[in-house]
Amino acid sequence: MGNPTAAMLVIGDEILSGRTRDTNTNHLAKELSTRGIRLCEARVVADDQDAIVAAVNALRAAYDTVFTSGGIGPTHDDITADAVAGAFGASIDVRDDARAILEAHYQRTGFELNEMRLRMARIPEGATLIDNPISAAPGFTLGNVHVMAGVPAIFEAMVASVLPTLTGGDPLLSQMIDIDRGEGEIAGKLKALAEKFPDLSFGSYPYQRNGAYGTQLVVRGTDAGQLDRAMVELAALAP
Repeated sequence: MGNPTAAMLVIGDEILSGRTRDTNTNHLAKELSTRGIRLCEARVVADDQDAIVAAVNALRAAYDTVFTSGGIGPTHDDITADAVAGAFGASIDVRDDARAILEAHYQRTGFELNEMRLRMARIPEGATLIDNPISAAPGFTLGNVHVMAGVPAIFEAMVASVLPTLTGGDPLLSQMIDIDRGEGEIAGKLKALAEKFPDLSFGSYPYQRNGAYGTQLVVRGTDAGQLDRAMVELAALAP
């Protein structure tokens, strides 16, 4: 499949500690599929600048587009902007357009734009802003890396604003079928089918229902005709 590729970098100790559940990767995967962009890798890293820099550099070199979530707030552990700037060798400082957005927001809400809140206006040199219609503090795009908030509602709004700017591919289609046989019984035939349809992706997911074992088979690809033909052959694996 020649569709554009993407990676997701989730940043935050709260994810790794289990205190917060990551839902952003799931949302991004679904949205990218509708645009014909393949999410090929997802990583989670701690609030550690060296770890973030290393992950950003590895992912941006390997994939067409990288999305990050988390670590762009006002607190001392929000270091994503600095880390991304470091990955690109870019300087970072409070930028006038980002400051103006925050000034207008806090004036409107009646809160003070204090020194810590102003941290959210620190943008790497050369980056473009990503709109935040919920809490105003912008994300940014630098090169092929889109840096977004970790709060799911804000992340989703930022994704919605970025997606139209990306070059997509053919929509990624999928079909599935449940077969009342264990994976071991059908593994050989499934391998042969995958070799017969090399442009499709075949997934095998075992389950147990009412004491009986079965396997859910999922086929993904961009060619609807091939997908239909593969499903006909998959159905023949059923007892």
